[in-house]
Amino acid sequence: MNWPLELEVAHKLAQMRGWLEQEHAGAVRLRGVDWFAWATAGASNSHCHTAECGCAEVLVTRDAAYILTDEAEAPRMRAEEVRGPWTWQVAPWMQPQLAELREHFVQHAAGGAAVLSDRPGVRERSLPVCLREERLVLLESEQLRYRQVGQLAASAAADALRQARPDWSEQELAATCVRALWLRGLQAVHVLASGLERQQRYRRAPPADVALGTQAVLALCARRFGLCASLSRQRHFGPEQRRADGAAAAMGDADAAMLALEAVALDACETGHALSMVYHALDSAYAYAGQPDTVRTSRQGGIHGYLAPEVAAGAHTEIILKRGMALAFHPSLPGSTVEDTFLLDGGQLHNLTHDPAWPSAMVQGRRRPLTLALA
Repeated sequence: MNWPLELEVAHKLAQMRGWLEQEHAGAVRLRGVDWFAWATAGASNSHCHTAECGCAEVLVTRDAAYILTDEAEAPRMRAEEVRGPWTWQVAPWMQPQLAELREHFVQHAAGGAAVLSDRPGVRERSLPVCLREERLVLLESEQLRYRQVGQLAASAAADALRQARPDWSEQELAATCVRALWLRGLQAVHVLASGLERQQRYRRAPPADVALGTQAVLALCARRFGLCASLSRQRHFGPEQRRADGAAAAMGDADAAMLALEAVALDACETGHALSMVYHALDSAYAYAGQPDTVRTSRQGGIHGYLAPEVAAGAHTEIILKRGMALAFHPSLPGSTVEDTFLLDGGQLHNLTHDPAWPSAMVQGRRRPLTLALA
């Protein structure tokens, strides 16, 4: 069902109160930008998109749910960010004893029992791993918001790459992409832009003040509603080749090799499989492509959601994939890469960042992006 926001918040409050019973604790305290967005159904507690924690916290006890913040932040957050059955605990932002008073309030609300926290402080306990894993399975309302984020992110990437020129620097392309993201209401978690030469050397690197040259590779992660969508696209600066019937040409050798490698990983993404199975599938695919040990020298992605990644794929990440999880992998070969964010639904992967206007081809039953070639 497409839950209204208030019902989603009520569901998550009930979920957190279940944690209190399970862990014999007195309160759940959530400080991080990721957890705050999860608990409030997409609200933000931070002005800085690179911050780990923000200017407000969530505190949930058996019979109350609080937003802890200060007088400088409360008016805007009440008007624009947070909805739901919250009690606001607002303190003077210049109060010298602000931290001490907040800690006293938290301990009093918890009734002297343990406080579970995503970023535990003194006298607090970390959220158990099993509880942290619960948020990886997204509700239908979260999935709908995620689709919005994915579509907007893909549109921003396409806009930036279509404007790009071979004499642009990597930094110019990155700046154009960041502007396109903000114009769509998205925060740029990271934007990586590289020309062919640097992409061959580093696979993924911050943009530099060097010309793109004959090819541009753009990889980004964008956030809205707390949800992170990742994708990458490529553009070749040259004429688009066409068949005699006028249709776009079939994929080139580089695209074919890259997408064949990626397909091995995506085929392994099924409910009931361990995340490590995807890692080992990639390892085998790289070896077959003549690039052994690549998974040990370059990050490959993993489970996505309120962080990118929430859980990175590795040889021993035995977390089981479940319906409703989001996944994003970014395998790469010298001079070529590919990435989209997918939603796992049984044995099916739904592409959240698919752009129907971008050139693509069917690979293993999935529509996958090709390198854009424009004069």
